[in-house]
Amino acid sequence: MAVTETTGIRLNYWKAGLSSVPGEVWRHEDDCTALILADNHLTELPTALGRLRSLHTLDLGHNALTGIPEEIGELAAGLTRYLYLHDNRLTGLPDGLCSLDRLGYLNVGENPLGRLPESMGDMTGLVELRAQHAALTVLPMSVGRLESLRELWLGGNTLTELPDTVAALRALRVLELRNNALSRVPEALRTLPLLRRIDLRGNRIGEVPSWITELPSLEKLDLRWNAVADSAEPVLELRDMGCVVLT
Repeated sequence: MAVTETTGIRLNYWKAGLSSVPGEVWRHEDDCTALILADNHLTELPTALGRLRSLHTLDLGHNALTGIPEEIGELAAGLTRYLYLHDNRLTGLPDGLCSLDRLGYLNVGENPLGRLPESMGDMTGLVELRAQHAALTVLPMSVGRLESLRELWLGGNTLTELPDTVAALRALRVLELRNNALSRVPEALRTLPLLRRIDLRGNRIGEVPSWITELPSLEKLDLRWNAVADSAEPVLELRDMGCVVLT
């Protein structure tokens, strides 16, 4: 359904039973600013996707996509708000995706990705990145170039550590790492002055480092379902400072 907004046309095909992109989309390629194709049966996207250069929001979540065309990179000038790719069948992301250097929100979770591309560091406009349940074992070193990032959601993967470059994410407020395979609190976090919430539930952490009490903005630390003692000195000190610590 097409809805005219003050800034363009919003096309909404949520749960429309689609197996392909409707022809109506291409009739609005010059003025379509939001395209919602979530909860359909799409398995592929045409390369013509790159012609929708007025888009600021694109929702492709909850489909059966196995790939994203490189031409998505041609949307870089306009795609500044939201890109939803979660809950598909993606086993990789094209380098063209990483050309979206003005995009603010990206969700690639619930896909069997295995890895994120090293070129993801080029997406310097990202404020929120969600890659939960994406079969990730490592993060690319380039993640440290995402200097505008405020929220990073990585739960449900098999990460054993974070790259040292995470120390450069000085705008980060929220870090979600629940249900991974971390054996320690990543030391790269100690330099993040705005970090407020850290979720480390369901990892393999046995102790809390003393430096964590030096994080100036920390409000909540969730360590449940780890082997951390509730009476550990850093835990008690954080609570005395007003931080909510769950063990």
